[in-house]
Amino acid sequence: MAESDPGILYRLDLTDVDVMSVLSELDEGVIIADRKGRIIYYNQKQAQIDDIAREHALGKTITELYHITEENSMILRCMGRGEPIKGRLFFYQTRLGKVANTIHSVFPLTRKGEVIGAICFVKDYNLLEKTVTTSSVLTPQKRRKLGNGTRYNFTDVIGGDPDFLHVLKMARLAADSPSPIMLCGETGTGKEIFAQSIHNYSARHSKWFTGINCAAIPENLLEGLLFGTAKGAFTGASDKPGIFEEASAGTLFLDEVDSMPVGLQAKLLRVLQEKKVRRVGSSEEIDIDLKIISSVNTEPHRAIKEGILRMDLFYRLGVVYIRIPPLRERKADIDLLSRHFIYKNNLALNTHVQYLSEPAQDLFHQYRWPGNVRELEHVIEGAMNLVGQEDTLQPDHLPEHMMLEMLDTPGSDGNRTRPVTRPVLSGPPGQPPPEARSQAVPSASGPPPVRNLAETQMAREKGIIKEALRDSRGNISQAARSIGISRQLCHYKIKKYRIDRTAYAD
Repeated sequence: MAESDPGILYRLDLTDVDVMSVLSELDEGVIIADRKGRIIYYNQKQAQIDDIAREHALGKTITELYHITEENSMILRCMGRGEPIKGRLFFYQTRLGKVANTIHSVFPLTRKGEVIGAICFVKDYNLLEKTVTTSSVLTPQKRRKLGNGTRYNFTDVIGGDPDFLHVLKMARLAADSPSPIMLCGETGTGKEIFAQSIHNYSARHSKWFTGINCAAIPENLLEGLLFGTAKGAFTGASDKPGIFEEASAGTLFLDEVDSMPVGLQAKLLRVLQEKKVRRVGSSEEIDIDLKIISSVNTEPHRAIKEGILRMDLFYRLGVVYIRIPPLRERKADIDLLSRHFIYKNNLALNTHVQYLSEPAQDLFHQYRWPGNVRELEHVIEGAMNLVGQEDTLQPDHLPEHMMLEMLDTPGSDGNRTRPVTRPVLSGPPGQPPPEARSQAVPSASGPPPVRNLAETQMAREKGIIKEALRDSRGNISQAARSIGISRQLCHYKIKKYRIDRTAYAD
């Protein structure tokens, strides 16, 4: 910006200013990378988002730390273009398996007009989306739009797996009980959907549902937010009811209660036992009437052993304990969920997807889904943004991190042949799913002449895979078994070498 710019009142010399200490205190993640994509700064908030120690991240390249490529990395793309990328939704996975749903803003760092690195600001989208959903922060107009503060009923819960149906039955049976319910499940399994559905199935359904994410609120604010404050409790304090008071007669959902400070857990226990709340700075006790639903991401006994959850609080909150199984334990529901998300995105994106190809469906069933149902939803949404006018989702539309995750997972089942599954969505009445077009089988001649060892090996490997597909008439399971590799590795190499396996089918 020029010195004559009227927006500049005076020049400020930042040469000796300690900017890093400010970045370390930000409530959003910060990553600084050099021109080669090597991480030279990584603040504590980013370490929390990624669940990675700062010492582990520093010095590594972006592609070493995350399951991303140079093409889809926000930081590397920003440096390549020399232009900022602002407010972009980004779903990624670390090499250690943590899945994050974030909002990225990346800015190039320049010296004398040359890009020498980039700084990336990361916000946890899940926390922004549901930090607090409570009557204390909603206007009357918004209340009318949300009804009772919920969006979900049990009719919105999708699944047919027997174990999952048993969990649904438990949730329905416990809905009208005054006893507290604790939901345990990994990120993305649908704990909040369960909590809202329980409320709407109960006699309290006409009352307000209040949800609060205990992990997203600073410790120094959480006590006053929960219990309220009395005038004079601290400088500037006024008489203000807390969430317990405002939610009385309804349902209170304490999400990620194992993230609440242990000292505050003791105060919470007293409120639950006596059904009375005392505002911060007050001696008066106020009666409350609440249905309490809580959730934890970590198995409770493990959380107790690690000292992040009080044993007595667990016994009080977990009178009814419901474990929501992760998606990898209910893979029979993947087709059902896929059909739902494809239909939903067809409406939202004005696409016309009717089928999930056999290779894509097979990949869905083999993938471990560390982000569970939420990850499946995001994967399908992302794929449908790339499908254009096609009516079938193919592996090429899916994110690369899925294949990389499978290749890094030990104990593949490549030696087993899973039954071929039907298309996820049926076609128009009376018409079968689209079949592969018959093509001439490529010539059996060897690979073209090459000059170096790497190219020779790649060409030879491509030829071996083609020959295996030809012998198996396009059956990937048989082809993989005949050359001694896993089915998912065979899928990966077919995609890598852009081999059209349908050319070898009958």
